[in-house]
Amino acid sequence: MMTASLPKALYVFTAFYGGMVCIAGVLGAKQVALGPLAVEAGIFPFLLLVAISSTVSAHYGKAVADLLVRFGFVPLIIAILLTFLVIQLPTDPGMYEPAKEAFPIILGQSWRLMAAGILAYGVSMTLNVYLFDRLGKIGSRFVAVRGAVASLISQVVDTLVFITVSFYGVRPISQLIAGQALAKVVLSIVLVPLLIRAFLAIARKIDGSGEAAAA
Repeated sequence: MMTASLPKALYVFTAFYGGMVCIAGVLGAKQVALGPLAVEAGIFPFLLLVAISSTVSAHYGKAVADLLVRFGFVPLIIAILLTFLVIQLPTDPGMYEPAKEAFPIILGQSWRLMAAGILAYGVSMTLNVYLFDRLGKIGSRFVAVRGAVASLISQVVDTLVFITVSFYGVRPISQLIAGQALAKVVLSIVLVPLLIRAFLAIARKIDGSGEAAAA
């Protein structure tokens, strides 16, 4: 649990986490091709969020990780509201012409999409922390394995929630869900264990503590 004095590594992770929450929605405007896989680019900061929350759970405990996830709603909601406000404000006539058209297209989202993003974030990140902690209690000592399993399950749920809330009744969603879920599973298996190892090493170095768990 956190004490009155916030550990230095936790301070760093919290600041970084808040930034990734905000940038995930912006990067999600681009669809990237990774070989045969197609995925929205917001998955990259989102995988960082998953890895950070798992690292915090391993190093500081589940209660602190849950608090970090709840903290993430603050910059997420404020960023959405500020984006909506800025889009509504009059545009400077001297603004670079291509940017005038591109800005609202890239950053403008319907309220349905915004609600889907908030809901998917809350459900998937809370589930990730729960699964990571639960896997540790049933005997999985290896943090990287716990992180990969928790991530791939939570990311599939994230896809189900976001695409269903965003597009159900508007367009066919089965192929969207299948493609996005497959890409997120592969990336979770490949990247999350490496990220957790790296973040744990950073936490131990900054805080000057020994190993919190077997990696």
